[in-house]
Amino acid sequence: MLSVSLGGRGNDVSIEGDEADVAVVERILKDYAQLFTEGKAPTDVELRDAFKQIADDRTATLRDVFNNQKRINPAGRKQVSARSSNQRLYLEAIEQHDMTFGIGPAGTGKTFLAVTMAVQYLMQKRVNRIILARPAVEAGEKLGFLPGDLQDKVDPYLRPLYDALFDLVDYERVTKLLEKRVIEVAPLAFMRGRTLGDAFIILDEAQNTTTEQMKMFLTRIGFGSKAVITGDVTQIDLPHGRKSGLIEANRILNNIPGIAFVHFDKNDVVRHHLVQMIVQAYDEHSNKVSI
Repeated sequence: MLSVSLGGRGNDVSIEGDEADVAVVERILKDYAQLFTEGKAPTDVELRDAFKQIADDRTATLRDVFNNQKRINPAGRKQVSARSSNQRLYLEAIEQHDMTFGIGPAGTGKTFLAVTMAVQYLMQKRVNRIILARPAVEAGEKLGFLPGDLQDKVDPYLRPLYDALFDLVDYERVTKLLEKRVIEVAPLAFMRGRTLGDAFIILDEAQNTTTEQMKMFLTRIGFGSKAVITGDVTQIDLPHGRKSGLIEANRILNNIPGIAFVHFDKNDVVRHHLVQMIVQAYDEHSNKVSI
């Protein structure tokens, strides 16, 4: 956050506060004026996200944020761009590495941005298919008591992945791609024994994988493929005593070339402002308990 207060009278703007923060705000206003003269008119949301990134990284400028911002328009329906510095690092990591881990709290865009990149890679014919997987872990409810066949039972676990797809690509197009198996959405268990080449593969909710499941998934990657693994280590639903494969992978694979780890925090939450406050409250509570 920037500790300043702004006041205005006519064409004059007064800035009061911490000297370093005042200098940052002055630079922002000058950059905004320059962008405006160049015919660029950022929206309120874009400006708010840019201010947030500059507050996190004081070396950044408003011009840098807008001129270097990675904008993705994967299927011609919706333009997506990074809304925090870590989101920008995440998109760059996915582009530059064959395997990327995105670890952090809910609402930081880990899954949505990964699906966005997957759709872009498919539309640009850089991969032949998209595979989206999740571990079907019972979070307080028993799968066996859910109505329907196996697909009906696991679909609720996969719904967030479908939601991200339908937000980016029109319904009919997604449906056809699913029917042709160009896009596959499946429980993690369905990956066993397969080799996945020329594919963009996403493992979501990876904190709920066991060590064995994580190793199985990571060794499915074939030539020409790109993998993104996302998860929130504060929301593990594994039975008591079982180790999270995501936590172990973070420790074991952290120094392997070609694998990137991007860690998100509460400042990257892009949902309702209450979500950011809830994440912070739980973090503070966990810290008190651990002490």
